[in-house]
Amino acid sequence: MNKRTLIKTAVAMATLCAAGAGFAQQVTLRLHQMLPQQATIPAKALIPWAQKVEKDSGGKIKVQLFHAMQLGGTPPQLFDQARDGVVDLTWTVLGYTPGRFNKSEVFELPFMSGKAEQSSRAFQEYVEKFAADEFKDVKLIAVHTHGPGLFHTKTPVTGLESLRGMKVRGGSRVISNMLTKLGATPVGMPVPAVTDALSKGVIDGTTIPWEVTPSLKVTELVKNHTTFAGKEGLYTQTFAFSMNKASYEKLPADLKKVIDANSGIETAAMFGRAMDEGDVAGRAIAEKAGNNIVALDIAETQRWRRTASTVETDWVAEMKGKNIDGAKLASEARALIAKYQR
Repeated sequence: MNKRTLIKTAVAMATLCAAGAGFAQQVTLRLHQMLPQQATIPAKALIPWAQKVEKDSGGKIKVQLFHAMQLGGTPPQLFDQARDGVVDLTWTVLGYTPGRFNKSEVFELPFMSGKAEQSSRAFQEYVEKFAADEFKDVKLIAVHTHGPGLFHTKTPVTGLESLRGMKVRGGSRVISNMLTKLGATPVGMPVPAVTDALSKGVIDGTTIPWEVTPSLKVTELVKNHTTFAGKEGLYTQTFAFSMNKASYEKLPADLKKVIDANSGIETAAMFGRAMDEGDVAGRAIAEKAGNNIVALDIAETQRWRRTASTVETDWVAEMKGKNIDGAKLASEARALIAKYQR
């Protein structure tokens, strides 16, 4: 082997080693969630988030998305799938695991919050200040809320009396308690089960925000929707976008910075903004279909507020039994919501 051949061989081997080192820096993160790909959060938040992370990392991070529970399990198991490393990232509803996120539940209380972007900023700050311990087992990317919660029913809900005895889906124990206080019969289930439950008559209606109605075909299955007067919705639900701690810790420093830069309050706001835009689109579909949208006036809304207020009383008493100052947390939550509503 002559000198020129030796040099060419050495260069080729160095190139291969460099390429190998480059490939070693590439990371694939698997993201698992419960909704179909076209739903608001996958389409308008998770996919854009994944694309931004890939771009910000210069292609070193690839995010592989798995929609509609493609990797198995049930929606209530998603948080633990991230915690346990079954997958790298999950997005889920906190209320699907009752009694686990006690301090975070305060944002689910009746008439607590309104627009999702504002309340998501408030919820992120709240969790960082008052409930970080509830997420200590994961690398928390962001938490957020949806927009104003409302009723979608087969027969119109025009006042408290018309809700009585109606079987209505509730998305968490706090919401189910609220439905009971309001006179309905709550039926707990994750949101992907709503379509089948409505079509089979298991429930007479559901509590969900406008944004998720298109992907669940709710405006086709029911023709009545009931909204409330004022800035606050009847209720909200809370969500967490979480990463497995070990998956985060084994990233090199530059890629940790990419994840950190795409975590926190601005990411929470982005998810909330997607929810707000989805609410506008979902309501427009119902209006185009000619569905009946009932807008309860201020006086009737006040009746609902008074009746539902005991839900907060119950929650504060329950938290006291767990050595948590629920009244203080509710006050802090309202102050943060007011801060971001300005």
